[in-house]
Amino acid sequence: MKTFPNKIPIFPLSGVIYFPQTNLPLNIFEQRYLDLVNDCFRKDKLMGMIQSKRKDKGLYEVGCLGKISDLQKSEDGRILINLTGITRFQVLEEVKNSKLYREFKVDYEKFNLDLKPISEEINTDSLMEKAEVFFKKVGLLLNWKEFNKLDKIQKINTLAMIAPLSNEEKQTLLESISLKEKAKTLDDIINFYLHEVNSNNQTIQ
Repeated sequence: MKTFPNKIPIFPLSGVIYFPQTNLPLNIFEQRYLDLVNDCFRKDKLMGMIQSKRKDKGLYEVGCLGKISDLQKSEDGRILINLTGITRFQVLEEVKNSKLYREFKVDYEKFNLDLKPISEEINTDSLMEKAEVFFKKVGLLLNWKEFNKLDKIQKINTLAMIAPLSNEEKQTLLESISLKEKAKTLDDIINFYLHEVNSNNQTIQ
């Protein structure tokens, strides 16, 4: 298995998660994260994304390692990047440093399936049908023609990223070990929301 650094800089962001084999565009403007991106780009282009908790501003223990696949600097000092997901990680401990941004020791072993071909057979037809109904009911637009060109992994991960779910629900999806477990969890969540929409005859906010 390919090895990745056991100490990485991490960009904490509430309500934003992403998965292996997906892309996340980011608009960087805070100095600490400008420093983070510039340092990463000069080194190995690798950085971690992790959700910060809404209640105590702490961090969840699982995030995703990504590689900066595109970087553009604007005239007003902002940096626009595209981050391509590689593999999830578990946070072990924070590393003290003199930088403006935070660094952590992490471990990837729990999520080694992210780097292996999918061997399990998963029928996602029903999930995709429900997802399309759910998106329409909550008024969320998606180019389903382009979406259906994605492979099975990318479809599930993309839905988990962009669906209007709570931070906690998205984190549960991120921490699902196998693709089958993730698909089942996503199906359960969408079923719950569809039931709520139908029962209350109103859009979930």
